[in-house]
Amino acid sequence: MNAKPDIEHFLANCQESVENDTFIKLTLSKPTGEEPDLKNVYVRPVEIRSQPMLSFTLRYATKDITKNYSIEEAIGIVSLWLGNTFLNADLLTTTADFTLVFNKKRRAKLLRKKASQQELPEKTHNRAKRQFVNPQSAFLNQLGITNQKGEVLKNSQRKFRQINKFIEIIDSLLPEKTKKNKFKIVDVGSGKGYLTFALYDFLKNTKHWQPEIYGIELRKPLVDFCNALAIESEFKNLHFVAKDINDFEVEKLDMLIALHACDFATDIAIAKGIQSNAEIIVVAPCCHKQIRKEINCHSEMNAILKHGILEERQAELITDGIRALLMEANGYKTKVFEFISTEHTSKNLMIVGIKSKPNPEALQKVESIKTAFGIGVHYLEKLLS
Repeated sequence: MNAKPDIEHFLANCQESVENDTFIKLTLSKPTGEEPDLKNVYVRPVEIRSQPMLSFTLRYATKDITKNYSIEEAIGIVSLWLGNTFLNADLLTTTADFTLVFNKKRRAKLLRKKASQQELPEKTHNRAKRQFVNPQSAFLNQLGITNQKGEVLKNSQRKFRQINKFIEIIDSLLPEKTKKNKFKIVDVGSGKGYLTFALYDFLKNTKHWQPEIYGIELRKPLVDFCNALAIESEFKNLHFVAKDINDFEVEKLDMLIALHACDFATDIAIAKGIQSNAEIIVVAPCCHKQIRKEINCHSEMNAILKHGILEERQAELITDGIRALLMEANGYKTKVFEFISTEHTSKNLMIVGIKSKPNPEALQKVESIKTAFGIGVHYLEKLLS
């Protein structure tokens, strides 16, 4: 049986629905892994400079990318993806719903159903971005982010965007659902608890999970403040503990978070996450003093590293690169990407580790990097040895 006509009919329905203004949306899902980390694609109609176009939102594990194409370009791209990058496509129009599915042999079958929606979407180019954090949440007012009306204060706009972006990233890392009664998280260096409260609220009230979150913070006044606010907010499984990260007792976790833990503290947090067999480790490193002091390069790179600012940047790359490799060696699939600058620091790199299989080659790569730059040992190596 030749499946090509089904693909052609599906593409024809896409084009005709756009031309006839019956197109609602197109979703491409069930990725083949041809493009790493690409989870799905959403396509919606837009008008740009009075011209009809299709807007593609490519959803990756840690970010969304939006691209706009002419109708001809869009149909061409979808044609290339069908059966190659994605094995499922759903087209919703005001007249009918169409589903194109591919089996294991990449043979396509077109299904048609009665239209499930009748209302056409808004075609404006710039739509309001989804908010993962509800500004009406009472704890935001107590934290000084919003006023009593639930409006974000002018001088807190940047902080609110940071919190919202953080929750968006965490949401992209979480499993679709959990069968556990509790999803246990430790936030190391939780500070005043902006992100900790927002994460608990999101998991409890948006995803309807049963989170159990502990904020580890050295400063007791902040711990007392956060515990009082947790009680006031009726977040019964959100607790804050005054403790040094070194004294944190390792036990099984679902997630460990450490944002902007300074220098060695980031390594300690990663080691604690690995030792607790955490399913997800999320760190945003800050300060990279140890490797900068260790670098003793005698290769051609020395001509570049003699400049202090370049040596500093190289030290950051090496430090975080080795961290990612050591996580991979210990059974984590890693992603390194830009987060968002906070009001306290310009450091905006985030390292994420998802529990996977150990990569035995990672340690060899670490040794090669250390040899190339004359580095004796990375602090995280000591902690994991």
